[in-house]
Amino acid sequence: MPRENYVFNVGQELAKKREVKNFFDIIHVFNRPKDALIYKATMPNSRFVLSLHNEMFKEQKITTEMGQLVIKAMDKIMTISEYIGTTITSRFPLASSKITAVYSGIDLNKYVPIWAEGAQSFRNELRKTYGVKNQKVVLFVGRLSAVKGPDVLLTAMKQVLQKHPEAVIVIVGSKWFSDDQIDEYGMKLRELAQSLGENKVVFTGFVSPSDIPSHFLLGDVFVHSSQWQEPLARVHYEAMGAGLPIITTNRGGNAEIMSHLKNGIVIDDYTNPEAFAEAINYLFSNKEQADFIAKAGREFVEANFGFEHVTLRLETLYLAAIKRKKF
Repeated sequence: MPRENYVFNVGQELAKKREVKNFFDIIHVFNRPKDALIYKATMPNSRFVLSLHNEMFKEQKITTEMGQLVIKAMDKIMTISEYIGTTITSRFPLASSKITAVYSGIDLNKYVPIWAEGAQSFRNELRKTYGVKNQKVVLFVGRLSAVKGPDVLLTAMKQVLQKHPEAVIVIVGSKWFSDDQIDEYGMKLRELAQSLGENKVVFTGFVSPSDIPSHFLLGDVFVHSSQWQEPLARVHYEAMGAGLPIITTNRGGNAEIMSHLKNGIVIDDYTNPEAFAEAINYLFSNKEQADFIAKAGREFVEANFGFEHVTLRLETLYLAAIKRKKF
């Protein structure tokens, strides 16, 4: 389907199928509430599931009248986290009976824990490539934007280096997905990096999505320094899958899958670099606890967030949508 006039074209295709009585049991619309109404009008007998991974029911994005119409038209609303559900029900309480959080997952075959057979040799080669083979590596994976907080993390590294001078930070990511341009914020990050001394910060630049799983093997500690009310970042599943102890912020839905000091460390004082430094130093200085958190995280993902688990949750949601009484 061409991207130009995408919604109109999809609506037309659905209308054509309806004319020849070719109906769908379920139509699943991703993150576009207003578009769902158009599709519903062309295929009224189908059951509709709307899934949301952002705050799409904010006043800036949808009017009260339109929001109510969308909610009434949907059979189920799937959210990426409980947090995203609350952003809907706080404004539209009538949606509460239709909302279900369906957490994401990862391909467990691609995210190999650092202690797995063969992982260590690959890890050593990758760390050698980036010049961090014998260092304690703090790993950040994400967009280089203020909402992700890499500047807070770089500031925290000053305190980390005082206690662990062999530490380095590897920052995997770019300005925006495949955009490797260095903007004003990117310059600020590089200035902070220079202040830490020579060879203390590695910027990988853009890394292809297919190579992201292997890059988690670079780290000893993974830090997600998010500053915004994030829906629930996928990197949590990925880092746990790779067997890394995680430090994250209590923002948005991020803490929903974390148990403090069990499968990660959750920071409430998320704007404070000292809070990150304290958590990183704790894990570097307490290897036994760091290993416990890492293995608990991997076990948690294996038990709950493989693709097979997501499939079962989706199937349950679809069946509930089909069984829902129409009014």
